[in-house]
Amino acid sequence: MSAPEPGLRATLGASGLSLLASSSTLICCALPALLVALGAGATLVTLTSRLPQLIWLSEHKTTVFGVAAALLLLAGAAQWRARSLPCPADPDAARACARARRTSLAIYTLSLLLFMTGGFFAFIAPRLLD
Repeated sequence: MSAPEPGLRATLGASGLSLLASSSTLICCALPALLVALGAGATLVTLTSRLPQLIWLSEHKTTVFGVAAALLLLAGAAQWRARSLPCPADPDAARACARARRTSLAIYTLSLLLFMTGGFFAFIAPRLLD
């Protein structure tokens, strides 16, 4: 099996970074809301005492969301650019190329969903409760 072309590897890397950043939006905002909604406030307290970085993420949620949005924009631009890159003529390399494109698009789509979920819990749900 052949490795994907360099442009597609960059797209996979950008999608992976956007997934990591989008996951941080869930950890900062959606996870605490979910735990409280499930009546697991004590679990949240234990979690934040063991991982005090969660409090920092929550206090700096605009920065977390800004970085995640920037990485999502970069990954989206890489997706857009990679859609027109040619795949190799070799059948094995062409399959690897097509698989890399599908994987990258799936990761990017998951990143967008995580970002929107975190954004809902960080910015919209608190206003709905007021």
